[in-house]
Amino acid sequence: MISDQASSLRTMNQSRLIKVIAVTGGKGGVGKTNITLNTAIAMAKQGKRVMVLDADLGLANVDVMLGLRVEKNLSHVLTGECTLDDVLVTGPHGIKIAPATSGTQSMTELTPIEHAGLIRAFSELKTPIDVLIVDTAAGISDMVLSFSRAAQDIMVVVCDEPTSLTDAYALIKLLNREHGVFRFKVVANMVRDIREGRELFNKLSKVTGRFLDVALELVCTVPFDENIRKSVRKQKTIVDAYPSSPAAVAVSQLATQALNWPIPEQPGGHLEFFLEQLTQSKAMGD
Repeated sequence: MISDQASSLRTMNQSRLIKVIAVTGGKGGVGKTNITLNTAIAMAKQGKRVMVLDADLGLANVDVMLGLRVEKNLSHVLTGECTLDDVLVTGPHGIKIAPATSGTQSMTELTPIEHAGLIRAFSELKTPIDVLIVDTAAGISDMVLSFSRAAQDIMVVVCDEPTSLTDAYALIKLLNREHGVFRFKVVANMVRDIREGRELFNKLSKVTGRFLDVALELVCTVPFDENIRKSVRKQKTIVDAYPSSPAAVAVSQLATQALNWPIPEQPGGHLEFFLEQLTQSKAMGD
């Protein structure tokens, strides 16, 4: 069945493929959601139709960070009360947010069938998008692994803390050894300068190079910026509130770079579930 699904990508019109990026990190507090939202807004400013999936299913905070009011969320999609389109909330610059729940334990323990149902909901999505950015939960749960391997590109956010590096390594190790993922893009967040970001990346790549068969790429160093704290208090992204600040400039450059990452013409070792469902949806709608 999986091979049949994967082969369907080879016959699709490649111009319809949707870029799918998972933002993860293994550890909480590394600024993953901030990177997700600012990248999404920066892409939208370039005219792209962007959707953010809050995949921290039990501790959602994407909508809170933007000050958005949510009536329904992904739990209502799972119960069949509504479609994925029904729960989407429009954020700044027209980005679409698929909100999860907060404080709901059951959403963090979805069965394989329930998770498949969530993935299938994308096949019915009518809202047109160019980019889907998945903001995963912290940790290395099955849900995090599943959402990560469902993407074309995985951005691992790290900061200069020993636990950040060890948790990022644990996540990369699991995705590599258990699921055959070998390409990872790294974002060094909250660093003093580019040099510190490079040193942080080198620490991670040194240990992965010793024990794993993976290819890491440093795609962005985001400097520590007090304006991030100010923008969070305003419930705005820094690329909107302080577009000329160092962190905003760095993430805007990341967004431009990410838009130019090639979309594979056929699935790799890990199956791009979201891409497949969205592509099928667009083709069936013609």
